[in-house]
Amino acid sequence: MITFDEHNFKNKRVIVRVDFNVPLNDRFEITDNTRIKAAIPTLSKVLSDGGSLIVMSHLGRPKGSPQEKFSLKHIVKDFSDELGSQVQFVNDCVGKEVEETVANLKRGEVLLLENLRFHNEETEGDEAFAKKLAHLADFYINDAFGTSHRAHASTAIIANYFSTENKSFGHLIESELKAVSKVLENPSRPFTAVMGGAKVSDKILLIERMLDKVDNLIIGGGMSYTFFKAQGGEIGNSLVEEDKLDLALKIIKLAEEKGVKLHLPKDSIVADKFANDAKIISSINMNIPEGYMGLDIGEGAIADFSDVIHKSKTILWNGPMGVFEMSNFENGTKSVGKAIADSTKNGAYSLIGGGDSAAAVNKFGLGKEVSYISTGGGALLELLEGKDLPGISAIIA
Repeated sequence: MITFDEHNFKNKRVIVRVDFNVPLNDRFEITDNTRIKAAIPTLSKVLSDGGSLIVMSHLGRPKGSPQEKFSLKHIVKDFSDELGSQVQFVNDCVGKEVEETVANLKRGEVLLLENLRFHNEETEGDEAFAKKLAHLADFYINDAFGTSHRAHASTAIIANYFSTENKSFGHLIESELKAVSKVLENPSRPFTAVMGGAKVSDKILLIERMLDKVDNLIIGGGMSYTFFKAQGGEIGNSLVEEDKLDLALKIIKLAEEKGVKLHLPKDSIVADKFANDAKIISSINMNIPEGYMGLDIGEGAIADFSDVIHKSKTILWNGPMGVFEMSNFENGTKSVGKAIADSTKNGAYSLIGGGDSAAAVNKFGLGKEVSYISTGGGALLELLEGKDLPGISAIIA
């Protein structure tokens, strides 16, 4: 398959699916432009080659009808500033006005279409809608990794209307695929997966697949209390999935059978309510006092997990160790992040899963100290689970 850099876009009209689903405050100002920055290398390559750009994205969940708060017009200035080129905007993504504006688009110019999800046809994967988008351009690029697990019109169906030589991934998706490949296909060992978050059920497919890949599996966060309850522990008011106790025992048994060292947190920082001003004590996880809930891993767990991470050569991190959004319960997640950064500095390869893990790394200023931070939450999870992503398959088919 031809890589993105091998394509030449001179005199081509290129339509690019990006992920500009950025957070806006109540004044419609962007509070985090990471996703815009991530798309710039791909877009700049097209412009430097002498092509013109039609950029499309969704924003929020408008459910098929135009809404002021979800209009992409709010991001035009920031997008123009990051790209270093004035971006034009049109009030729809299909229709006569769009077609006329595109027809007048000159080499080196950039047009941002209005929110794709103002049309239900986008999320429905409508063929006719995808065809209208495709007919705007000579070449299609998918660089929206975060939505590539959806068979939407702009991420998967549109690719059917372009020949193999006239469609491609952008820099961002190529980087994501390389990062996952490096972790799953030929990892340096020891390979450690760090899994956190609230529920075992959210990560079960990933955990099961990782048991065939890793040397160490660290489990922290809210999901860990289901494992302690399953083993007969007293977990107070901690989060638990009562219907997943047998599953937790199955994972413990599978890890043992496959020779994977399963590391659960020995202790927790527990609180008498879910609040930053709660009464806080430390507790062994098999015996959390009644009326208390675990909201972060404890000092013993931090020491154990850090030791494993420091000895690792490949690290995958998906999910926080506690409620890191609250300052009194951020230490576990921050400490694990620092351990991963230290290990990376000493030569390990670290892939940080999207969503909360990426947010935590950025919150604690560790973004430049790890190997790769994924831009996709659900998309990365499904890729790691071994599922086919429609937006990926549509390009390589």
